[in-house]
Amino acid sequence: MADNDWYEDEGEEYYPAPYVVVEKGEMGIGPFLLGIALGAGAALLFAPQSGQETRNGIARSARRAQGAAQDFVEDMSETVSDKFRDVRASVEERIEATLDAVDDRKRRVTTAFQVGRAAARESRAELEQRIADTKAAYKDS
Repeated sequence: MADNDWYEDEGEEYYPAPYVVVEKGEMGIGPFLLGIALGAGAALLFAPQSGQETRNGIARSARRAQGAAQDFVEDMSETVSDKFRDVRASVEERIEATLDAVDDRKRRVTTAFQVGRAAARESRAELEQRIADTKAAYKDS
């Protein structure tokens, strides 16, 4: 360790622990296909087989690679379909909740309007009765 790799804390020397950085990346289909091609090429170079055996081996490898690629595509299609269904269900739930909230508010406003209208009618009837009573009392006097 170099002299500047340590530090002191109240008279004691400490050395930092070594660390390793690991980065994970999502692999695509490109490296997969490149690996298949390199493997097939290496097999051709190092295989002590006849031409017919080599062609048969290549055909088998191609069928296996095709099957693996089809499996990969099917898996990815299922994953994308599952994600799409999940997102769609989430959006539908949010829309439904929003519509329910709007309907609730609409009912509250309608109820308040009807209560206000009934109160106004009642007040008007009461006011008309008072006016009639006042007119009758004025005429009697």
